[in-house]
Amino acid sequence: MDFNFYSEIKSYLHFIEKIIEEDIKNGFPIKKIKFRFPPEPNGFLHIGHVKAICLNFELSKKYKSPINLRFDDTNPIVENRNFIDSIKKDILFLGFHWDIESYASDYFCKLYKWAIKLIKKNKAYVDDQSKNIIQRQRKNPFEIGIDSDYRNRSIEENLFLFERMRNGFFEEGACVLRAKINMSSSNMNMRDPIMYRILQKKHHRTGYQWCIYPTYDWTHGLCDYIEQISHSLCSLEFENRRPLYNWYLNQICTENSKKIIPKQIEFSRLNLSHTITSKRKIQYLIEKKIIQSWDDPRILTISGLRRKGYTSVALKNFIHKIGITKRNNIIDVSFLEFWIREHLNKIALRVMVVLRPIQLIIDNYSDITEWIDAENNPENPNFGNRKIPFSKFLYIEEDDFLEKEKKNFFRLCIGKEVRLKNAYIIKANSVIRNYEGKIKKIHCTYDPKSKSGKKNKIEKKGRVKSTLHWVSIKHSFPIKINLYNPLFLKRNPNSIDFYKHINPKSKDRIIGYAEPFLKKAKKGDHFQFQRIGYFYVDNEIKNDQIIFNKTVSIKNKWKKNEK
Repeated sequence: MDFNFYSEIKSYLHFIEKIIEEDIKNGFPIKKIKFRFPPEPNGFLHIGHVKAICLNFELSKKYKSPINLRFDDTNPIVENRNFIDSIKKDILFLGFHWDIESYASDYFCKLYKWAIKLIKKNKAYVDDQSKNIIQRQRKNPFEIGIDSDYRNRSIEENLFLFERMRNGFFEEGACVLRAKINMSSSNMNMRDPIMYRILQKKHHRTGYQWCIYPTYDWTHGLCDYIEQISHSLCSLEFENRRPLYNWYLNQICTENSKKIIPKQIEFSRLNLSHTITSKRKIQYLIEKKIIQSWDDPRILTISGLRRKGYTSVALKNFIHKIGITKRNNIIDVSFLEFWIREHLNKIALRVMVVLRPIQLIIDNYSDITEWIDAENNPENPNFGNRKIPFSKFLYIEEDDFLEKEKKNFFRLCIGKEVRLKNAYIIKANSVIRNYEGKIKKIHCTYDPKSKSGKKNKIEKKGRVKSTLHWVSIKHSFPIKINLYNPLFLKRNPNSIDFYKHINPKSKDRIIGYAEPFLKKAKKGDHFQFQRIGYFYVDNEIKNDQIIFNKTVSIKNKWKKNEK
């Protein structure tokens, strides 16, 4: 069952809700509450964005307020239409719908006019210095910054130069427009930040109409103001930028006192163990061909999670349980896996697939085919039953057999009995090896009176301690399977040398053998391969061949206190 942030625990308010409720109590009109989700279209959304999406869209639902999907498209170098399409697809996958779709580029003309207004107020100037020199002059929080030689240009000169920037008279990097704030501020964001830079690049919406582009910091708050966003929610790394956000608003948003001035509120970002979410780092992995694409199931982009078999229900349940706080921490990825396992246990059909087969021959079984009843999902009788073919020649997992019994090994050994799932009890008697000495076949006998569903006193006393899955060799068919392991071996790989911690065995492609029922599988289906894990039929079908991606194992395989 899907959780709803506010219907499940009505009495609980997280700190952002408390702020909003306090604003309403102090006279803020509830009808003017408005939210937005403002992604930059420079990559695919990731698991951290799920938290921001749920927060904004669920608050919008709670307060019956409109919500904007605004693309902050201020950098034509890295932005494109494919990213926009993927973002919209991800939001719809999560079950949310926006009221208005907008773009920062919709407001380029207005932002340009407001930049001129700042110049006229002597609050902005054109700087001819290079980016590197500007960066050096800003120093660090413990040293006073150095004023640019161009900081005291006249208003008239700045207006003239900024117009020439706009009209393409300068090459890229020749100059920038900077806000004139405080080069001595301990907050580095306030040390005359750049507002406009020259980029001779085609924009995905405006083409070559502009050759100067506003920076994110200059754009973001003013777009919130234009769209009359009441509460601008962002992750905690923007906390130091809030003074700049407010400074820009204070310079511009005084002309109409009836308009809402947006309030920026920060919450902790979602950090998960054994993964990265940085778009720059993900792009590096793609360029180095460590992963295939932005929707590779080994990374936690929403598209990657979807291809791996994660459901919107599981993702939202996970977000609901971790909550909204201001404290940054690292959530163990096993907690995310718990919630997809919890959901798939209720909705996935059970099937039998052998990943690494070894042949089993039942010597005293006739060479016939017996069709055995099996439950499709014991969690829900409405899923019904299916028929599985049973025969003399079977495949079982290679790891389910040891010739000589060892302590705590409860599966099949010579002279030991186990139950075959939904079928009979068997006992291993001998093995056949190949020329290399590797076991290729196991000869067994079965108890005809031990068929599943027939209760007997001997079995109730614990005749067998283990049940194995299997497939009939002549009825099974090969399937392609992608097995996924963590992409990073280190719990927190978010360092400069993150690429040194990549797991060389993060993906394993194998051929498994499946019972006939899986021939009915289609794109988007979820299955539990019994005793192995949950698998998803990949939406990416190549050469008309279905591929099964492993979503998660049956049990939590993460080691406790893993570093």
